[in-house]
Amino acid sequence: MNAPIPEHDPAQVDVDPYSLPLEALDVANPHLFAADRHEAWFRRLRDEAPVHYCATSVFGPYWSVTRYEDIMQVDTAHNTFSSEPAITIRDAEEDFPLPMFIAMDRPRHDEQRATVSPAVGAQALAGFEPIIRKRTIDVLESLPVGDTFNWVERVSIELTTRMLATLFDFPFEERRKLTLWSDVAVATPGMGLINSEEERRAHMLDCLLYFQGLWEERASAPEKNDFISMLAHGESTRDMPAEEYLGNLLLLIVGGNDTTRSTMSASVLCLHDNPGEFAKLSADQALIPSMVSETIRWQTPLAHMRRRAKVDTELGGQTIRAGDKVVMWYVSGNRDERMFDDPGAFRIERENVRKHIAFGFGIHRCMGNRLAELQLRILWEEILARFERVEVVGPPVRTPSVFVKGYTELPIRLVPRG
Repeated sequence: MNAPIPEHDPAQVDVDPYSLPLEALDVANPHLFAADRHEAWFRRLRDEAPVHYCATSVFGPYWSVTRYEDIMQVDTAHNTFSSEPAITIRDAEEDFPLPMFIAMDRPRHDEQRATVSPAVGAQALAGFEPIIRKRTIDVLESLPVGDTFNWVERVSIELTTRMLATLFDFPFEERRKLTLWSDVAVATPGMGLINSEEERRAHMLDCLLYFQGLWEERASAPEKNDFISMLAHGESTRDMPAEEYLGNLLLLIVGGNDTTRSTMSASVLCLHDNPGEFAKLSADQALIPSMVSETIRWQTPLAHMRRRAKVDTELGGQTIRAGDKVVMWYVSGNRDERMFDDPGAFRIERENVRKHIAFGFGIHRCMGNRLAELQLRILWEEILARFERVEVVGPPVRTPSVFVKGYTELPIRLVPRG
C-alpha cells in the first residue's frame, strides 16, 4: 500500500507573506519554488525573523536560518550542529535509511570524503578539461540552430550526465539511468515524477542492484580514478553495508548532476534577461569566471541544507533545543541585502561575487565545486565562439522541490554568429 502523499498547499503561491502572522510562515513548500514565488517569503524572514521556528509543516517542525552570517555560523559549528541523520528537510524513512558521508560527522565524514575526493581534485581536473571541451563542442554543434528546443534536455542534462558517467566510469550508452536516479532521489511525491515513497524506493533499489555489479567488477580489479573503484578499494568504505553504498552513490550522483545542470540552464536565462550583462561578456570573455560565480549565487542550485542541534544553543537571539531540526536556506543567504548589494540583480562584475554560499562552508563544502565551475566556463567559451545570441523564447518550467532549485524546461532558439 502506498504511503500518503505529503499535502503541500498549492494556493500558498498566491498568498502575500506579509499578510500572515510570522509564526504561520512555512517556506518549505515546493509550489513556492516551482512558481518562483519564494523570494518575498524569505525576505520577510530575513528582515523580521532571521532565525524562525515553524511549528507545523509537511516536514515536521523546523528552524529556518535565512541570513548570510547566521548560515555561516551554523555551517561551520560542527560541534554544535550535526549533519546526522540527513542533510535535507525531508526525514529519511525509518525502515530505509541511506547514510552518506555528507550526512555524517567527524571522523567518518572526513575518512569517506577523502576516499573519493581525488576523483575531482586538481590533477583530475587538468585531465578532464579536454574531455569536457570536446563533449561540449559535440553537443553544441548538434543543436538545431534557428529552431526552438529545450535547453535543459539537449544541453544541461546531456553535458552533466556525460560527465557523471565519466566520474563513475559508468557504461556510457546507459548514462541516462543516472539522470533518472538523480531526479527520483530528490523528487517530491505527487508532483510529477513519482507518486509515493514506495515508488522512490523501487527506483533506488534498481540503482543499488546495478551499481552492485559495478562494485564487484571494480573490487576484483586494480584501483582506478573513478568513484566506484575508489569506494570499493577505500579502507573506510570497502566494507560498508549496502544501504551506505547506495546513500553515497546518490550523494555523488545528485551532487554531480543536478547542481551543475541547474546552473547551466540558469546562466542562459540570466544572460537573456540581462542583455547589458551579456554584452559585457561578449566583449570581454575574461569575465566568464565571474559570470559563472554570479550565476551560481543568483541561482543557488541547492536551496538548503539541514542540521540537527546537538546541544541547547542560541542563534540570532533564539534558543534552539538539542534535537531540533535547523535548515540553512542558502537560497536566502545568497540574496541577503546585508551581504550583497542589490542581491536580486544579476551582475557579472559584482565585487564580492565569490562570496556566495551556494557550495556551503566548512567540512561539508561541495567537493566538486571546481569541476562545476570548469564545466560552466568551457560551456560559455564555446557558446560565445559559435552564437550571436541564445534566446529564451518561452517561460521556464522550474523544478517542484524545496531542495534542488532547477529547471525541467527552458525553450531556446540559437542565433549563429555571422
